[in-house]
Amino acid sequence: MKIEINPTVVKLDLNTQKQIKQCLDIVQKILGQDLLGVYLYGSSMVGGLQKYSDIDVFVVANRATTGEEKAQLAKALLAISGIYMKSDDRPIEMTIIEKTAVNPWQYPPLFDFQYGEWLREQFEQGNSEPWQSKEMPDLALLITQLLLASTTLVGPSPDQLLCTIPYKDFMAATIDALPHLMSNLDSDVRNVLLTLARIWSTVTTDTIGSKPAAADWAINRLPKKYVPVMERAQAICIGDQKEYWQDIQELIKPCADYMLHEINTIITEITLSNDFNRSITIA
Repeated sequence: MKIEINPTVVKLDLNTQKQIKQCLDIVQKILGQDLLGVYLYGSSMVGGLQKYSDIDVFVVANRATTGEEKAQLAKALLAISGIYMKSDDRPIEMTIIEKTAVNPWQYPPLFDFQYGEWLREQFEQGNSEPWQSKEMPDLALLITQLLLASTTLVGPSPDQLLCTIPYKDFMAATIDALPHLMSNLDSDVRNVLLTLARIWSTVTTDTIGSKPAAADWAINRLPKKYVPVMERAQAICIGDQKEYWQDIQELIKPCADYMLHEINTIITEITLSNDFNRSITIA
């Protein structure tokens, strides 16, 4: 199968396209005829790849992968997923789902396999299934993004395989994702702050934008004392500054807590009003 990427639209560099082709080769070899669709989404499609952006690949299969196949996937992806400052390759985030686990839709949805750099150490130790549960509320958010803005690499358009996510479940998934997100604040400051900004923007405006754009949005709404925190996160994201937090360390958690409170307040208001006859769009 051939990669169906329009470089004038996606604007990917050759090295990134090479990694995408490698991802396709891996899933095609393992899933064969059971591979239904492969899609590129995330920063590649919304806002453009930034310095620390992953290559987000979503795979729909006709069956679940076996334990041996998961081990093969982990080994192959470890070899091609880059680590910043050690490789020119980008990190890869690959999510594989079995079609019948998400279509017809039910919440919380189930996934089959996921690779991301945050799991690298466990994969390197030989644990090819490092998750505690196959439930993945975050799939509601990923599939929404995918249906709104993606490039089809293999198979039909994603709306032929995936269901539109109900607005109520999108908000439920957002709430469910927050505790895990906040637990990573100390170890992944930049990404957590930018993700909180994007969530805050999304639940307020019903639109999904890039992390740098969400940072702009949050900067205009944060109390002045927290603005340097978000400006730093944005500058690191776009490559204008190196990762450095020591000088504003005491403001990080209060800034995150402020955004978390705003997010919870908005979603509570939506829930209490039963105002779910809405939809998410791309900014």
